[in-house]
Formats: sequence, C-alpha cells, structure tokens
Amino acid sequence: VQLQASGGGLVQAGGSLRLSCAASGLTFSAYTVAWFRQAPGKEQEFVSHISSNGVSTTTTPSVKGRFTVSRDNAKNTVYLQMDRLKPEDTAVYYCYARAGPNYSTKTYHYTHWGQGTLVTVSS
Repeated sequence: VQLQASGGGLVQAGGSLRLSCAASGLTFSAYTVAWFRQAPGKEQEFVSHISSNGVSTTTTPSVKGRFTVSRDNAKNTVYLQMDRLKPEDTAVYYCYARAGPNYSTKTYHYTHWGQGTLVTVSS
C-alpha cells in the first residue's frame, strides 16, 4: 500500500496550488482520505477530508472557502485545490487514509499515509 502526495511548491500569497494524493495497493474507493499539514515548529493539524464515496467533505475553519477537496476513484487520486494561499498555509502537507466512510481529525485513526509535499507561500 502506498500513498504519494505531490503538487507542492513555492507560490506567492494569493496564488493557487493543487495537491494530489495518489494511492496504490488498496481498494481506494473504500477509503476515506484526509489531508493534514505540519508547519515548521508546529504539530500536524487536520486540514480536510473526503469520504470514501466522495459525498461528505469537511475543511478546517482556517482554510474554509479557500481549499476544496475532491477525488477521482477511477484514478485512485484525491486532490486538494488551494486558492488564495496565505503565508500561514506554509507547511508540509500529508494525505492519510482509513477504511470506511468516517473520518477523524487525529492522524492515529488512519492506517495508511505517505510522504508529504512541501508548500511554501511567500508574502
């Protein structure tokens, strides 16, 4: 089982990035996926989730209205569209997966995760 986050980079404040989380080795459509991020010197924080069937999503208040999560189960990929980026969005972004439709804001409730992708937003 492998999850691979990609799409990070350096962007100016107000810009956009789209992160991808590609999965292999699991029945992707049966897994809820969440995005977490870790800023320098801080703990990982929950950003967003999308349920296994894509019907249910949540986003943390600090990114609500700017970040949108989606998935394409045919491509075994979850996306995080990030618009109107702010310097405080600078972090390493990780995707996590767990079987079933429910999500958690705690990483230890997830069974699979991958290496993160770095997002740097300059002011």
